[in-house]
Amino acid sequence: MSNLKKEEINDVLNRYDKDGITIATLGSHTSLHILNGAKEEGFKTAVVCEKGRETPYKRFNAADEYILIDKFSDIVNSDIQKKLQSLNSIVIPHGSFVAYAGLDEIENDFIVPMYGNREILRWEAERDLERKLLVEKNIRIPKKYDNPKDIDRSVIVKFPGARGGRGYFVASSHDEFNRKINNMKSRGWIKDSDVEQTHIEEYVAGCNYCIHYFYSQLNDEVELMGMDSRYESSIDGLVRIPAKDQLDINFDPSYLITGNHPVVMRESLLTQVFDIGDKLVKSANKLVPPGLNGPFCMQTLVNDDLEVIVFEISARIDGGTNSFMNGSSYSYLKHGPGMSMGRRIALEIKTAIEKRELSKIIT
Repeated sequence: MSNLKKEEINDVLNRYDKDGITIATLGSHTSLHILNGAKEEGFKTAVVCEKGRETPYKRFNAADEYILIDKFSDIVNSDIQKKLQSLNSIVIPHGSFVAYAGLDEIENDFIVPMYGNREILRWEAERDLERKLLVEKNIRIPKKYDNPKDIDRSVIVKFPGARGGRGYFVASSHDEFNRKINNMKSRGWIKDSDVEQTHIEEYVAGCNYCIHYFYSQLNDEVELMGMDSRYESSIDGLVRIPAKDQLDINFDPSYLITGNHPVVMRESLLTQVFDIGDKLVKSANKLVPPGLNGPFCMQTLVNDDLEVIVFEISARIDGGTNSFMNGSSYSYLKHGPGMSMGRRIALEIKTAIEKRELSKIIT
């Protein structure tokens, strides 16, 4: 539960010049197209960059204002917050912002207006809370194992937080689980504290679709914005090797996401896609009011029974939205050409300003 009160954020927001709002974010993850979309909708832009990592943002002329910090986590420092407030900033959270700023700091110390629901960010990071959101409306999910000793089939092992698949692995027995845990620890990818929060679930064989939605609090509507699939290192490199040679390699592959590519799903499955999106919105509205607010993602697998099975969610903009910076097949159907997720966020903020309902979509 956040110690920051909505009234504190509203006090900051009320001091803002609504004709001079700046869209700001941390320079990582999806910031390039967040900032580009904001510019397309006429906003000023600011990016908070770690020193030495500002090159792509300057090369792409991504922002009007560059705020350089020594390390990403400095974004929550009081001087940086004051700078953001002086620019009339609304901060767009993404996976890197959550990982580096820290959930406790976002919930309790970051007194800069943010787009979306800052409280729901913890629900995506903590597996038990994430599962509650999915179970509440009977969304199809994989079987969960509470004890690694109970592993009786292929499972995938995950760890908390926005880590892009780093350290994830597949195991089929308790012994294999222990061996791979030790291997990931030796590589420095997980710590003992991560092991204590291990999430073990049934490995579902199927095609991967990461489905990107946008829920408009202003219109009370769930929009399908796009889909992607992921390039995961080093599992994707391993599966390119002939099977007989894979068996000779003494190597535990990683599921670390290194890139994304756009995909479309067979049309007959879209009914399920809209159904699970609507269900998650209703679940979040009930369990974590004001619920989902803006972009969210459901990471799914489609099995050979043509079931869309959800194995993970993002309750904010997801990295896969970078695969449709100029719009997707689905955003085209709803909005016409050129509607990225970054631009859709900016459009919602712009509409809220025009309707004098900005407080409704800010926390």
